[in-house]
Amino acid sequence: MKRAERLHALSEMLRRGGSRGYSAERLSREFGVSARTVKRDLAALESSGAPIWSRPGPGGGYGMAIGASLPPVSLNPAQAVALMAAVSAGSDAPFGDLATAGIRKIMDVLDPRTRARAEALADRVWVDAPPAPSRATRSALEAAMADQRVVRIRYTARGGATTTRDVEPVLFASREGQWYLVGWCRLRDAMRWFTVSRIERAAVTAMPCTGHTVDEVGEPPATAAPVHTHHR
Repeated sequence: MKRAERLHALSEMLRRGGSRGYSAERLSREFGVSARTVKRDLAALESSGAPIWSRPGPGGGYGMAIGASLPPVSLNPAQAVALMAAVSAGSDAPFGDLATAGIRKIMDVLDPRTRARAEALADRVWVDAPPAPSRATRSALEAAMADQRVVRIRYTARGGATTTRDVEPVLFASREGQWYLVGWCRLRDAMRWFTVSRIERAAVTAMPCTGHTVDEVGEPPATAAPVHTHHR
């Protein structure tokens, strides 16, 4: 697990732990790192503004102030379930795990009556989500896109041929229910669409992208648009 992912997971664990908190030893076992590393991570979270508290002595530990992660959220039960349904149905989407964590945060800060009604309504919504690529592959693709680094992928094409390629990620695209990584393929020296479910392995390299832009991909179909335009 990369440090950025560990910091996020650590903050989520502390937030869910409430007032009881966790010892450094427990956190180190949970994330498979030393207690010293955990304490450095806690210091990093605190310096970034996270409301971390510590309690010394026997029975002490670390935690996050309850309710401090988000300001008050006002959603009705149907709105909360709409968010849960959208995220569940798109479990294979880029950054899907982060969306799921965001939903948990929202549910945690709803008032108890609204949360109970939302959970009851959610029991009446079933989702048969598509299988998602491995967490390691998804993390590498997401990190490469966010940091604009070349990603090395092992890819099996529709015809069965398997190749290893260095790709400069340009965008993620969903088309007819299928997710694609669109990027500049250094093997073919051209822009290519890679079906994410056909990417067997992915690793972020230290090589920065050279500046290929979304404009090089072309105009999206008439029925497609960047995600931010759907939420204006």
